[in-house]
Amino acid sequence: MTTTEHLLTADGVTVRFGGLTALDDVGLQVAPGSVVGLIGPNGAGKTTLFNVLSGVLRPTAGTITWKGAPPPGRRTHHLARAGIARTFQGLNLFPMMTVLDNVVAGADRLARGGAFSLVSGLGRHHRDERDLRARALGALERFGIAEHAHRLPGTLPYGVQKQVALARACVSDPELLLLDEPASGLSGAQIDALADQIRGFSQDMAVVLVEHHMDLVMRVCDHIVVLNFGRVISTGTPAQVQADPAVTQAYLGTPADSFGGESAAGDVNGAAR
Repeated sequence: MTTTEHLLTADGVTVRFGGLTALDDVGLQVAPGSVVGLIGPNGAGKTTLFNVLSGVLRPTAGTITWKGAPPPGRRTHHLARAGIARTFQGLNLFPMMTVLDNVVAGADRLARGGAFSLVSGLGRHHRDERDLRARALGALERFGIAEHAHRLPGTLPYGVQKQVALARACVSDPELLLLDEPASGLSGAQIDALADQIRGFSQDMAVVLVEHHMDLVMRVCDHIVVLNFGRVISTGTPAQVQADPAVTQAYLGTPADSFGGESAAGDVNGAAR
């Protein structure tokens, strides 16, 4: 597959903070409709790479291309209008806006005057408002949370707030969805439901998933990139990554053949249980 056949490509990405190299010559490719997992031990560089991919951070060296060209801009609304959406570890919902208005705000690329102008009452376009609110309500219905449309996010259980954040990210039908630890704080049943949702997303969009929950990663990803100390140490299918001794050593700090069956290898191989 050539570069132009990928939606998103990172090539030789290096990030330095003073004398610290957070990422060193990292590459990543995301094909349409694929789910790509980005994993690694704490401090491996996952968040730094995710911030580069989502335009929050400019790399010291290397390139990011979107559909074969430079990204359209480095602000979130630039990426959104190009078809890239993301969620955040901390939800990042607007606390004083209703659930419905939060989701409308995610439809910025579909609004002639900007979705935030609609929910704030500034520069109001009545047809835009009607159409986007209908679209937002449809997104809430797809995620099974339409009954909460007129409530404030902070009054809802955490799992429901996570669904609001997902609905906001998906309302504009992005081509690429960047998910930042979507399973954090969820119960086992909620993670099972999330896995089904992520696989459903891949019918319409590509997904890049940063996640510590290895069962979820192994269940939903087509391709996994493993980072350690800012470098790619393994890449491949879930089965290939599970079988790579370098991955086990990175997570456990010990060679793969030196531990017994009750070791922490379950963190990496948990999906096989």
